[in-house]
Amino acid sequence: MALKEYKRRRDFKKTTEPAARRRKGKPMNPVFVVHKHKATRLHYDFRLEIDGVLKSWAVPKGPSMNPSDKRLAVMVEDHPFDYKDFEGTIPEGEYGAGTVMIWDAGTFEPRGNPAEDLERGELRVRLDGTKLKGGFVLVRTMMGGKKENWLLIKERDEQADAEGDILIDEPDSAASGRSLTEIADQER
Repeated sequence: MALKEYKRRRDFKKTTEPAARRRKGKPMNPVFVVHKHKATRLHYDFRLEIDGVLKSWAVPKGPSMNPSDKRLAVMVEDHPFDYKDFEGTIPEGEYGAGTVMIWDAGTFEPRGNPAEDLERGELRVRLDGTKLKGGFVLVRTMMGGKKENWLLIKERDEQADAEGDILIDEPDSAASGRSLTEIADQER
């Protein structure tokens, strides 16, 4: 997906979201970010830096550290690299209106060629974030619909946790320590 779709959906005179531009050059350590987004419904946006943009998936139930959980991840438009630092409120009437938090961020190590793996429909990464660590896989499904449906699954490794719920245990921003309510209140 190109950044033109990202740009088409936003009025940058009304929203503080970053402008649509790619990161130049090949990164030594590509980044990932997970945004907790209170829009029409609360969801999490899982983003991986690939080819200068953030490839993005909306994960309605959020990521899990339990390998038994297979979380639906709907591929959405690419986001610009600078979106990794966005935490704030998208104004009412704008696409994605609501509060956005940097729930987790860090770097990732691809387990292959990310662009080729995306095309193939199976992308394996090792995350090194504040909250999410270890191996994860994104697998494209054959479920219908206009958008591409994938599953986000935690690999069975030393960081896996079948007992806890990281979304409940770690609800606040990895960047600012604020809750969604605190972010929204500070934007008013």
